[in-house]
Amino acid sequence: MVPIILKQGGPVAILLVVLAVVALAVFLERALHLHRAQINVAEFLNGIRTVLKKASVMEAIAICDATPGPVPRVVKAAILTRDQGRDRVREAVEEAGLAEVPPLERRLNLLATLCHLAPLLGLLGTVLGLMDVFAELERQGLYAHVTQVSGGVWRALVNMALGVGISIPAYAAYNYLVSRVHALVVDMERAAAEIVHIVADGNGETRPS
Repeated sequence: MVPIILKQGGPVAILLVVLAVVALAVFLERALHLHRAQINVAEFLNGIRTVLKKASVMEAIAICDATPGPVPRVVKAAILTRDQGRDRVREAVEEAGLAEVPPLERRLNLLATLCHLAPLLGLLGTVLGLMDVFAELERQGLYAHVTQVSGGVWRALVNMALGVGISIPAYAAYNYLVSRVHALVVDMERAAAEIVHIVADGNGETRPS
């Protein structure tokens, strides 16, 4: 089926298939990365709280280093600045959170670009196919046989179908990844607020009402 599509669609169809392969690779890589970065925040913070109550700071840092994802790194930043006051701890977790966002969003712009390029390339292939049809009609006039123009029609239809067919799942994949990134950012914000209270309380400060 694929060889037939490529043969009928021409060079633009080949380019669209390459685009689809790249989009799929980006999606799989990002989905796997974000899946590994997702942890149970409540359970992780409860473990950190328990360890810090035992005054085992090095163990808490070791837990953060051994746990994948952005949340443990934000928590580690708070633990490392625990002796510098609540304001400095809050500033440290904010800086750590900002540093974690770009790696989460890496290659999402590429996927979004591919979503927009696919239908445009499909439209280009359609136009080129129709140009072939009209060029053949101009050469043959009223005596043009359907088989002489069918190649251009096929090229137009195949490229349009490929462009739209690739764009729809790519756009859905992009929105899915954006939602996963948003969920991780929310987890970081939640963990940042909680670890500030945990560390501050551990230093004898009162938790604000």
